[in-house]
Amino acid sequence: MTPGAPGAQMRAEVADSWHLSAAAGVSTEDVEAPITLAEDDLQDHRAAHPLAQVFPLLDDVLGQAARDCDAIMAVSDHEGQLLWVCGTPATLRRAESIGFVEGSNWDERLAGTNAPGLALRLDRPTQVRRAEHFRRSVQQWSCAATPIHDPASTSLLGVLDITGNDDIAVPQTLAMVRAAARMAESELAREKLVRATPAETAPNGMHLVIESLGRTDSLLTINDGRGHRHQLRLSPRHSEILLLLASAPRGLSGDELAVLVYEDDGASSTLRAELNRLRGLLGDDVLASRPYRLAGSVTADWLALEAQLAAGDLRSAMRGYRGPILPRSSAPGVVRLREQLHMSLREAVRRSRQPDLMSTWTRSSWGSDDYDMWQAQRAAVGPGSPMLPLIDGQLSRLDRELG
Repeated sequence: MTPGAPGAQMRAEVADSWHLSAAAGVSTEDVEAPITLAEDDLQDHRAAHPLAQVFPLLDDVLGQAARDCDAIMAVSDHEGQLLWVCGTPATLRRAESIGFVEGSNWDERLAGTNAPGLALRLDRPTQVRRAEHFRRSVQQWSCAATPIHDPASTSLLGVLDITGNDDIAVPQTLAMVRAAARMAESELAREKLVRATPAETAPNGMHLVIESLGRTDSLLTINDGRGHRHQLRLSPRHSEILLLLASAPRGLSGDELAVLVYEDDGASSTLRAELNRLRGLLGDDVLASRPYRLAGSVTADWLALEAQLAAGDLRSAMRGYRGPILPRSSAPGVVRLREQLHMSLREAVRRSRQPDLMSTWTRSSWGSDDYDMWQAQRAAVGPGSPMLPLIDGQLSRLDRELG
């Protein structure tokens, strides 16, 4: 264990982050985080970023509080690049020594374990205290960070962070950061409503956001285009129907949908009853018929992942992969979609020869017994990697278990 590490008290999410950092080739002796946005590029990127609209609000609400307690407020984009870093001159000079500056990248794969990177990958609020940081140079700091999402699509825009001394490592700080982030999201929603065109505020401006990766039941967010937004957690059967309709934007006939939902024949009457119940939950303006289809625009986590794979953006795809689609579903159409996406992502990771991506896969519940991936990871890390004992141990375990 590295001197200064939290040892037996290390939290599971921090331990996982340490593994990821090591697999990515980050050294505990690295002093500064890398710069991935040069100053000229930073100005343009920052000006075009959606969070530029709410940065003055964040600086007023949280930035001043950070300055008052000799801490730093930072705002990153969805890739971990710091767009704004605010604090007193003396505190900013201290932060420069670890590369905590505008334009630097605090993704765990580049900067090691830290709160902005962890909040980015887990997509939830988190704190990292002193010795929990992977790099020794950062272990004098503590930080609290939370994601900021687009209020319409729920896509991740970036991360809001407070970094400072031990006073930061308390629940009240994280609560304050979360409150500021929610305030920013509310302001983004208000500005979008003010700028909306008549077409966007009409009933056909309906927008649906569906989350089904790694979930036994889908989470549906409905935005009616007029500022009203609500969420529904659907039953397993309704989750299957919604997923299949979202994957067929032109719609499906009753017979087509029945074949995709049920393993046996003669289920048309059962399907009609389920569709009637689902329409009662969603409303006629969301679930249309003849053919059955979802009205309005649709955003779905598995569809986004498919697009990222098609574009070659494997890192974003892996970041968004929470697990197989509706893993307990046996509906034929869902099984086919689930296996296609899972195997496509797996093959892309295996061929990437990126040790950190392979480590993310093999440390997951769905990839821990993937013998071929462990072998590919071993070949990718090289003979001098500190990850070799872990990889060889897992290969030995699987050799014993698989005979």
